[in-house]
Amino acid sequence: MTGFAHDHIVPDPNAGRDKKAQVAGMFDDIARRYDFMNRFLSAGIDIGWRKKALRKLSASAPRELLDVATGTAELAILAARMLKPQQILGIDISEGMLEVGRKKIAAAGLSPIIQLRTGDSERIEAEDTSFDAVTVSFGVRNFADLTRGLTEIHRVLRPDGTILILEFSKPTTWGLRHLYRWYMNVLAPFFGGLFTRNPAAYRYLHASVQHFPEGNAFLEVLQSAGFRQMTCEKLSFGICSIYSAIK
Repeated sequence: MTGFAHDHIVPDPNAGRDKKAQVAGMFDDIARRYDFMNRFLSAGIDIGWRKKALRKLSASAPRELLDVATGTAELAILAARMLKPQQILGIDISEGMLEVGRKKIAAAGLSPIIQLRTGDSERIEAEDTSFDAVTVSFGVRNFADLTRGLTEIHRVLRPDGTILILEFSKPTTWGLRHLYRWYMNVLAPFFGGLFTRNPAAYRYLHASVQHFPEGNAFLEVLQSAGFRQMTCEKLSFGICSIYSAIK
């Protein structure tokens, strides 16, 4: 077995399909309820996390931005409003999520700025040095090959461009860590099953967080992919982390 432990965490170990196919199918299945579940499970805190992350790009004012694993375009839409870039491209392996995202973009009047298309983090259909910044919001855990995905992002970034990653992590305090583990292991799958009829998607969420190389370990992964000036900021007692680095 190669790569990182989380590379091999899949929604259904007995499905007989690779991680990429399973993750795409899982998100297709829950796409219509995905945004609702984010608000519900985080009590709306996830909106503040996204805003705080995007503020880190304000000074560099990226003109062309790539949002990898864009999902329903939550971060892309927020980035268009906060950063005012000329163009945002969002890619995702789930066409179901993109379909929801396109409707949201059209409703927000942002279709001239944000384009969504089916795309894979390991094979980004863009020329070298195409983007001023690349963002990944709660999607890097879903990469089937973490190293390859980050190396590909490095390729499409312009020199001195920024990678900005928002991802779940494990709380830093003992008591909260155990409460969080119970919440993610028991309540999240329960509510996931109730509202999306797919509790396995939320069991996968917990397992992928547990096995993800977070904190300093992830900064080392970024460095090995060619990045420099890596930083990690923990939010909400460590439940979420913002990672940034420069090409």
